[in-house]
Amino acid sequence: MLNVHRAAFTAPSHECAPGVAYARPRLTQDEQLTVDLFKRNTPSVVFITNLAVRRDAFTLDMMEIPQGAGSGFVWDTDGHVCTNYHVIKGASDLQVTLTDGDEYAAEVVGFDGDRDVAVLQLKLPDDFNKKEKLHPVKLGTSADLLVGQRVYAIGNPFGLDHTLTTGVISGTGREISSGNTGRPIEDVIQTDAAINPGNSGGPLLNSSGELIGVNTAIYSPSGANSGVGFAVPVDVINSSVTQIIKFGKVIRPILGISFAPDQSVDQLQLGVQGILVLDARESGPAGSAGVHGTKRDQNGRLVLGDIITGFNNMRVRNASDLYKALDKCGIGDEVDLEVLRDNSKVHIKITLGASS
Repeated sequence: MLNVHRAAFTAPSHECAPGVAYARPRLTQDEQLTVDLFKRNTPSVVFITNLAVRRDAFTLDMMEIPQGAGSGFVWDTDGHVCTNYHVIKGASDLQVTLTDGDEYAAEVVGFDGDRDVAVLQLKLPDDFNKKEKLHPVKLGTSADLLVGQRVYAIGNPFGLDHTLTTGVISGTGREISSGNTGRPIEDVIQTDAAINPGNSGGPLLNSSGELIGVNTAIYSPSGANSGVGFAVPVDVINSSVTQIIKFGKVIRPILGISFAPDQSVDQLQLGVQGILVLDARESGPAGSAGVHGTKRDQNGRLVLGDIITGFNNMRVRNASDLYKALDKCGIGDEVDLEVLRDNSKVHIKITLGASS
C-alpha cells in the first residue's frame, strides 16, 4: 500500500503565510484592456442628483430632497458637465459628485430638449484645481460605427456609483422620439450593453475609450434593462453642446408655424396625408411667405389652413418627416414647401428663420 501523506488531499489555505506573497490571478489580454479602459475613464464620469424643494408636513420648513438621479461626464476643464435633459428636468438645485466623492453644486447652462442633452456648470471654489480634478472625456465620432463593435457603458445605475457594463452595437441608424418634445432623434445607437435607471446621461465608449454616444433610453415595459438600450450619437451631442456653451441654447432653422397632431388629418378624412397648419404668424418665415393657418370665418365655421404635403421635393406625411427635413437645412436657406389648399397643390418659397 502506498503511504500517501494526508496533507496531499487537504484544500490549500487562502490565508497568506507571514512573509509569503501570492500572485494575483493572471488576466487575459481582453480583460486587461477592459480594466485599463475603466480605470482611465472612471474619473470622467460623475453622479448627478436632482434636488427639489418640498415643505415639511410637520414643521412647515422648506427643504431640498432628491427627486431623481443620473449620470453625466466632464466635458472640459472649465467645469462643464454633460448629461441628459430628462435627468435634470424640473430640478430646483443640482448636485454633482465627482469620482473622488467630493460634491459640488451646479447650474444649468442650457439644454436641448429635442436631443435630450443638457450642459451644467460646476460651482467651484477659487482654490479648486481644475487640471487635477477634472478629467474631460475623450471625444470620438459616431459617423463610422459598425454593428458588432464592442462598446462600454459607465454610469451610476440605481445609485451604484461607477458601474461598468459591456456589450456590442446591435443596431445603428435607429430613430427614437425625445421624451421631452416628441421630436425624432435620428441615427441613434442601439446596444445590448446593460443600461438601467441611473445610467442615463452616462457615456458610451468604444474600445479606445472614446465617447461615441450618451446613454439615454431603455426599451423595456418594466423600466429595467431588457437587452435593448439606446444612446444619442456623439456627433449630434457635440453639435448641441457646442451651441449651448456658446449661446446658452441650441439655434435651429424653423418655419414659424404650429400644426395639428398627426392623427388630425386622418380624422378629417381628406384623403391625403400631411400636416395641418394651425397657425402661421405673419412675422414668421412661413406666414410672411403666404402660408395659411386654420381660422374661423365670420359665422364661426372652421376654415382649414394649408396642409403641408412636401418639403424640397420630399414627401411629408407626418411631423417626423417635417422635422427630419428641417434638420437637413440651415438658417437662411430657401426651401420649397408644397401645400394642399382648397384641393389644389401650391408651392411656396420660404426662407427659414432661427429658433428663439
